Amino acid sequence: MKLEIQALTKRFGGIVALDDVSFEVDEGQIRGLIGPNGAGKTTVFNCISRFYDPEGGTITFDGVDLLSLPPHAIVSAGVARTFQQAELFKTVTVMENLMIGQHTQSTFSGLASLRHLLQPGLTDQRLRHRANDLIDFLELGDVRDLPAGALPFGVQKKVDLARALVSSPRLVLLDEPAGGLSHEELLDLGGLIKRIRDQLNVTVLLVEHHMDLVMGISDQVCVLDFGRKIADGPPDQVRNDPAVIEAYLGDENAEA
Repeated sequence: MKLEIQALTKRFGGIVALDDVSFEVDEGQIRGLIGPNGAGKTTVFNCISRFYDPEGGTITFDGVDLLSLPPHAIVSAGVARTFQQAELFKTVTVMENLMIGQHTQSTFSGLASLRHLLQPGLTDQRLRHRANDLIDFLELGDVRDLPAGALPFGVQKKVDLARALVSSPRLVLLDEPAGGLSHEELLDLGGLIKRIRDQLNVTVLLVEHHMDLVMGISDQVCVLDFGRKIADGPPDQVRNDPAVIEAYLGDENAEA
C-alpha cells in the first residue's frame, strides 16, 4: 500500500502552484510535507482529495488512480483528511458528526443515509460502536453529546480528526493539525499522531509549520518552495539541507 505522486502540476491562471512535484508515502510512514506559506502543500492535499483537477501528473493509492475517481469516492478508496479550519456540522453533537462521517458505510443513500445514521433505532450498531471507539481513543467522552460548534477550537480540531478516522482510512491527510492549539495541546499532538499510526495502522501525510513537531515524528520529510520540491529525505538530512535552510528554516534551525 503506497501513495505515489508523480510529476504533479497545478496552475491557477498564470500562477504555477505545483510544478512537476513527485514523492511517495510508504505504508506505515508518518510523512511530513513542509514549506513556506504558498509553497503548494494544501494544493497537494486538494489534488489528492479531488477538490482540484491538476493539469498534469498522476496520483495513485494502492494501485488505484485517484484522479479517475470523483471526490465523493476518495474516502471509499481509503483516504481521509482533516482541514486547517475544522470542517464540522456545528449544530449537531460530536457523536452525530462521527456517525455522519461513516456515510460511505451506510446501505442507504442521500437524505435517507443521514436519517439512518442519526437515529439510534435505525443505526447499524457496528457504526455506533466505531464512533464510540474513536471518541474513547481521542479522549472526547466528556463532549460526546455536545454540539460541535460549542466546543473550544482545539477540541473541534480533535473532533475533525475523529471524523476523518471514523471512516477507517488506510491513509489520513493532516492539514496543519497544530494550528491554533495551545502549548499543552501541541505537546500532546505528536504522541497522538504516533498512536494513530501505531495503534490504528493508519499511514499519515502531515502538513505542518511547527518544525519541532514535524521533525520529531516524521520518518521522511518532503519540502516544497514556490510549488517545486527542493528536498526530500530523513528529518536530519532535510533540516541541514542548504536549500531548505535558505528557503524556509533559517540558520537557527540547522544543527551545529
